[in-house]
Amino acid sequence: MLSTRCASRTALHTPHAPRLYRHLSHRPRARPQTRAATHAYAQRRQQHFVRSIATVAILGTAATAWQWYSGDSIFREVHAEEPPKEQEPARVQEPVFEAQRRAATSTEDNRDIISSQHLQVKRSWENPGVYAWGSNSGRVVAPDSQSDFVKSPRRIPFFDNLLLRDIKLDRSFGAAIDERGDLLQWGAAYSKETTQPTHTLRGKNLTSLAISRDRIIALSSSGEVYSVPVSQEEQRTGPKPETTSWIPFWGSSSNISYRIRTPSNLNWSERVTDISSGLEHALMRTSTGRVYSFASGSQDFPGKGQLGIPGLLFQNRPEGAFDIPHEITTIKGFPISKIATGDYHSLVSDEAGRAFAFGDNSAGQLGFDFNAEAVHVDAPSLIPTQRLYAGTAQQASVTNVFAGGNTSFLTIESSKPRPAAGETERTTADTWAFGYGLTGQLGTGRWIHNQNQPVKVPAFSGLFEYDEGNSSVIPIRLAYISVGASHAAAVMDNVASVAIAHTTRKAKHQTDNDVNWGRDILFWGNNEFYQVGTGKRNNLSTPTYLQPLDQAAEAERAAGVFAGLVPGKLAKDGLGEFHRFQITPRQKVRVSGRSVVMEQRVECGRGVTAVYSAV
Repeated sequence: MLSTRCASRTALHTPHAPRLYRHLSHRPRARPQTRAATHAYAQRRQQHFVRSIATVAILGTAATAWQWYSGDSIFREVHAEEPPKEQEPARVQEPVFEAQRRAATSTEDNRDIISSQHLQVKRSWENPGVYAWGSNSGRVVAPDSQSDFVKSPRRIPFFDNLLLRDIKLDRSFGAAIDERGDLLQWGAAYSKETTQPTHTLRGKNLTSLAISRDRIIALSSSGEVYSVPVSQEEQRTGPKPETTSWIPFWGSSSNISYRIRTPSNLNWSERVTDISSGLEHALMRTSTGRVYSFASGSQDFPGKGQLGIPGLLFQNRPEGAFDIPHEITTIKGFPISKIATGDYHSLVSDEAGRAFAFGDNSAGQLGFDFNAEAVHVDAPSLIPTQRLYAGTAQQASVTNVFAGGNTSFLTIESSKPRPAAGETERTTADTWAFGYGLTGQLGTGRWIHNQNQPVKVPAFSGLFEYDEGNSSVIPIRLAYISVGASHAAAVMDNVASVAIAHTTRKAKHQTDNDVNWGRDILFWGNNEFYQVGTGKRNNLSTPTYLQPLDQAAEAERAAGVFAGLVPGKLAKDGLGEFHRFQITPRQKVRVSGRSVVMEQRVECGRGVTAVYSAV
């Protein structure tokens, strides 16, 4: 009905329309008087009406066809734009099931062709250094650049072919420990005139770092704890401690200002083995499982309970320096194995698999229900992790704690204490998150202001893999999580293989097709400064993979895999797919002609991220 009506309407606009209009609009003839005449008259009118309708339809169809052919039809506006008349017809591209691969020139070249992961592992050994990305407002991730952002991983040239013991990054300053144990600093907060890392604290054999708002906390191999100001000016003008020597009556002043914050009441064989710092406070764990806390910043004294000392405020602190260490005695009977700090809160776990939290709980980062009348918890309180597995008949044990910003994470392993007859005992590894997650830093796929009950992170929970070495199915655990102010990265402890060293010799059990592969690493959270590393600025609430750090090497590998193909054609044909970034696990290799044990590690800071070669 619609097509006939439209065709009739179109016919009225043709050159023949006026004649047709007059034909259909003539005056009716006089009605006959007899019945027979009336019947004949009705038949003639019916036949005339049918002929009229047929004529209208034929003319309308002819007019529509003419307008369509001439390109003037009003109905053609709804269709897509026509291709040019002279354009060649599109060729149907046949699917490529298997392109011809170029011939390998050597055994190692064959491995590079087979696996992108093998190439990544090999390049991490051949070219150690630091990749960094994110905010560059403080000239930290790219000291020699004036760009405000670094959108994708970029090497810091100063660290090329260098191995580091640790690195910590903030938007305004960076700190690292080189292979000799000396402290390096850079960034605008350190010095606006300095354009590359500079040695500051030397000769202390430092092993690890933690940073607060304006100070660097460093731990030495002997267990000494140092508090160093970030500012170069303060290092020059502040009080400098006396250094001692094994030669009697021989001493001198240090060339920079710093404070020693090692607890004074340690036992004879006890020493500090781990440190962690928030914006205003720091925790120290000793070899016997004791925990100390102290003020790690110079601007503000911790006042949100994060020190773990009930009732301790700036006004009633003990006599002496404001940053003197205090032992957290409420957990003295629980040997602590792990410590972690966020901006204003703290987490610890003991050897028995229990977790305690204290400090700020305004976003639920302690794992307790929010209480407007008691936002801060100033004494370590047990996190009820067993109720997370209520009704499963499984016994849960906390294996590690992680924190950063206003977010916290727990890794928990659970298993049935007494498996039923014929049931195989299986351990499940899960990761739980709680706290602030409005920009995706919980990693649970949700955007939420306050997550005061631990929620499972699906990407890192209940995963298993087959271990060929042991011929068994094992849980995939997390090696560690690096938590920044609002984003994070997790390195999975999946089965890796780095048995093929970069050498011309081949072990007896190896074949030409054996390759190395590393550990999976995923990123998520706030991406305001491109710190997640995807090259885009959208936040991610679900952990995701990145492309390989060395994009030039990956592109070269993809371009050379298939004979006669170039990178542009590879991308067009879908053959140049890039693999995901895998981080290299710890392995003994040869670097610059010497044998070292090294690995790649990730560090998430305040709006910045780094992956570095660590010893």
